[in-house]
Amino acid sequence: TPRKLRGNGLQETASEVINDYANAQYYGSVSIGNPAQSFQVIFDTGSSNLWVPKVGCSHCGNPFFGKKHKYNHESSSSYGQDDGSFDIMYGSGSVSGFFSLDDVTLSDGLVISGQRFAEVQDAGGLGLAYALGKFDGILGLGFTSISIDNTPTVFENAISQNVVDQPIFSFYLGDNQPGELTFGGFNPAHFTGELQYVKLSSATYWEIGMDGVSAGSYHADPNADGSPITAIVDSGTSLITGPRKEISALASTVGAKSTITGQFTIDCVKLDDMPDIVFLINGQEYVIPGKDAVIQAQGTCLFAFMGMDFPKPGPQWILGDVFMRKYYTVFNYADETIGFALSV
Repeated sequence: TPRKLRGNGLQETASEVINDYANAQYYGSVSIGNPAQSFQVIFDTGSSNLWVPKVGCSHCGNPFFGKKHKYNHESSSSYGQDDGSFDIMYGSGSVSGFFSLDDVTLSDGLVISGQRFAEVQDAGGLGLAYALGKFDGILGLGFTSISIDNTPTVFENAISQNVVDQPIFSFYLGDNQPGELTFGGFNPAHFTGELQYVKLSSATYWEIGMDGVSAGSYHADPNADGSPITAIVDSGTSLITGPRKEISALASTVGAKSTITGQFTIDCVKLDDMPDIVFLINGQEYVIPGKDAVIQAQGTCLFAFMGMDFPKPGPQWILGDVFMRKYYTVFNYADETIGFALSV
């Protein structure tokens, strides 16, 4: 890929290698400042802010395991001060800090100038998932409408600064192997067949409507008022989540047993008997084969669906990495659509 040359009006696509940690965390590299300070971030379509830990951050790993790279604005010639405070709540807890401005470099030299991002002072709310995780921070790829303090996102600034060819980005998530995130285009080498586009129900999260979910004798139908089932496509969530009542019924159908953590396990010898799980979206069937609906670790087979209830206007379902591993996903910012095709 040709590198972006700053200031000459050239546009391009840039592909970012996404590393896979146990099919549960996908992360890649960005750098902030001049000279560049490098960080591993989760590229998260379910949130909209960029944050990294600052020098002196509390609860940000330790030197022996989960060590984090930390941003030092005193070392960057392109740093700009910002007086805003930052506090964000994720499903697993909160992080807090303050906003700053600096240049952000994505892969292949694609540079966003003067990006507003957060220096995190305390990441304690994220607990062990962060302390032991392979990532330093999070780069949100949702819409500005859900960003903290209405901060323009990295990708929106990439569009407005004309550093990407098209206002789209695309995910290929590898199965126990590296994946690829492409800014400004998509990579046909990673999918088969035609991309099927679905209109967003709102430009907040990457939220779409589903016509149903089924597996064996289980089926979830559209809502009682006839409205579609709402689902967000979220690269920052490992599993697929749905309403507790629905996931309990689905788990029962596929033979999964609940655990004290609220997750479900399946007898590993019965994987071949698992039915396909089918999502009906815009008249198309998206199939997750039973064996792909299980995460195997330390001799345990974890059902890759979890019950979570979100108050309105939150989504009913989250299609996380388990879904995105199966389907190459193109996020089109201008058209407010998501395109799916079978990954290869």
